[in-house]
Amino acid sequence: MTMTNGAVPRRTGKRPLSVPAFAAGDCWAVIETPVGDMVLAGNDTALHHVLLPATFDAGELEPDRAGTASSVRAAAEQISAYFRHDLEEFDLPLEPAGSRFQREVWFALADIPYGETESYASLAARVGRAGAFRAVGATNGRNPLPLVLACHRVIGSDGSLTGYGGGIELKRTLLAHEGWCGGLPGDKRS
Repeated sequence: MTMTNGAVPRRTGKRPLSVPAFAAGDCWAVIETPVGDMVLAGNDTALHHVLLPATFDAGELEPDRAGTASSVRAAAEQISAYFRHDLEEFDLPLEPAGSRFQREVWFALADIPYGETESYASLAARVGRAGAFRAVGATNGRNPLPLVLACHRVIGSDGSLTGYGGGIELKRTLLAHEGWCGGLPGDKRS
């Protein structure tokens, strides 16, 4: 996996995309992964953003903020290990900006084991909001740290792959990478 500073990849997505407002003091780096280029943003204290392939407009990245803060370097190393099948659980300092409910949902994603899935309804119940699966789904859609806080592991109660910021095909690819071959939420990898 290669990390670049300042070199911006071309956008390949068809949606109108932009880059979120990074926190003051954040720097960013582009990393090459088997599924496409990603952007990592953070500072020496914590990682704040992971932008999935084709979800950002590289032309909007501020060149003067390119850099490799310690959180960005650590995330690049762990994401590389994940794609080599050498890492199943990320251990990074994370500070996603969001409401108390959003942060609760996002950090609950870290409890879904590698290669397993959970339904939106189950996740809602686990965070004490049974019946609020739509709010949980919307919150997943705003996850600023996808892959690291694994929202790709949340699926429909019927086993369908629904909604993912990086697209359903990327969700399917990440789940297959983890050994999940389909099935109902909670099914273990084969």
